[in-house]
Parts: sequence; structure tokens; C-alpha cells
Amino acid sequence: MEIKFLRLIKTIAEEGSIAGSSEKLFLTQSALSHQLKDLEIQLGFKVFYRTRNKWELTEEGNVLYKTACTVIDSIGSGLNAIQQIRAGAAGTIKISTECYSFYQGLPLFIQKMKVLYPEIEVDLVLEATHKPVEKVISNEIDIAVVTSKPSVSKELVSIEIFEDEIFAVIHQENHLNNSEYLIADDFLDAHLIIHSFPLKTVSVYEEFLNPNGIAPAKISAVPLTEVTLEMVQANIGITCMPKWALHSFKLSDELKFKKLGNNGLKRKHYLVVRKSDIRKKYINDFLLNFKEYFQNFG
Repeated sequence: MEIKFLRLIKTIAEEGSIAGSSEKLFLTQSALSHQLKDLEIQLGFKVFYRTRNKWELTEEGNVLYKTACTVIDSIGSGLNAIQQIRAGAAGTIKISTECYSFYQGLPLFIQKMKVLYPEIEVDLVLEATHKPVEKVISNEIDIAVVTSKPSVSKELVSIEIFEDEIFAVIHQENHLNNSEYLIADDFLDAHLIIHSFPLKTVSVYEEFLNPNGIAPAKISAVPLTEVTLEMVQANIGITCMPKWALHSFKLSDELKFKKLGNNGLKRKHYLVVRKSDIRKKYINDFLLNFKEYFQNFG
């Protein structure tokens, strides 16, 4: 039975007349009477006894009325619960990362979020780059993307997203192209092109060169990936980054990727969020979609 018929029975029973019911149901008295007649034909029994001043439920109609009350109240409760959930589904999320290279993947994800969750506003906070965890603690941003899991904290939650690998990008005429993989010593005479200082935020330096006591002959900070690739294409430097960060660029066949070390230089990415925010629906929706989107980037 359609919900509209249950609503019709409930309304007539409570109003006691066609006139009052037609106003509440936004139907003409003729249309309402016609619907009720069709319903009784389908059911095979009368729902109401018609009298001049009062419409009273038959025994069968009384059972239908109770059923209508139960169903309609249940639907109302369900819709109220959904509204309460949706009320927590809207909000603004400020996000930053400790590494500029990660911004290569964020715009497309944010675009996808706007389509799927128009009530969630995502703001990239570039000013918090390099110190995003501190900014999460101070409530200046909501989520930090980092490659080093913060120490255990009562305030923060760390969620592992994916693992990627950093490669050296060199020109095919670079003498290092003859090597199967690069070792730290290969950077002694190299011109290393990074995105920005400080060096402690540069993975290849912090996790590969510095532990081996190696400082490149020259280090240049170039904030634009396009310019960095042009410099490498001209064979005037080496850069190091994950392959996924270059998916949106048209790469020359003259550019070659070399592993860093025999086992490669791998790193894990984490999302850091305040424990007090983790149960907020719009935050949780963002985290789940972020993990689903980026887990294939490794």
C-alpha cells in the first residue's frame, strides 16, 4: 500500500470529515473521496462508515489507522534522524602539508569532494606548510598531511594513508644515468633542486643524504615543478620526488627515474587530526574519501 493512502486514512480518522481532511492533504473533496473509494475497492472492505456529521472507522479501518500511525511516525523519526546527521555533515576543513610536492595531488581531490559533498568547504592553508602538526594543535588548521608519524599524543590521531617511493629524476645524458640506482655519495658533486627550504622538510636530504653525512655541492630551491623539470631537462640539476607527483605533467623521454639506494627510498603518509574532531561527520567523510582517493598513489 502506498504511503499516501496511509496518510489519507490517518487524516480522515483524525479530522472526522472530508472537508477538514481535504485542506490538510491539499486535495479537493472530490479527489479525496475518489481516492478513498479506489482504495476500498482494492482492499475489498470499507474503511469508514459515512454519516452526515462524522466519518467513523470500521473495525478493519481501525487496524489500518493504527498501522498508518506506526508507519508515518516511523518515517518521521527516520527523517529527523537523517536531518540530525546531515546537520553534522557541513563544515569547513583547513588542511596543509609538510611537503609542497603533495599539493600536486590535492586540487583534483578537492574538486571531487565539492561534487560529492557540496556542504564541505576545503581550504588549503599554504602558510602552515612545514609546520602543519603544530598548526593542528593550535587549531589554526584541522588536518595535516605528514610523512613522519607524530609521537603519541592525547590530542591527536594519526591515520596512515599510503606509502610511496621517491626517485631521482635526471637527464639521460647525466653521467649518473649509467648507474642502476643512486647512492648518497653520487650527490657529492650534484646540483640538487628542491622545492623549498628548510632542508629538514626535504625527504631525500633528511632520510637519505644527511644520515650518510652527504651534502650536495649545490642546492637550489625552485617552488615551481614546471621550472624544476625544465632545469633537469637542460641537464643542469637533479630533483627527487615521487612519480605520482608528476602525473599531471608531460614528461620528456629524456628524463629518467633512478632508485635511491638498493632498496629505494620509501616513505609513509599520514593524516593528523584532533581527537576531538574525529567523530564529526564532515571530518570523517573527508578522511574516508581522502584515504580512498590517495591509497592508489603509492
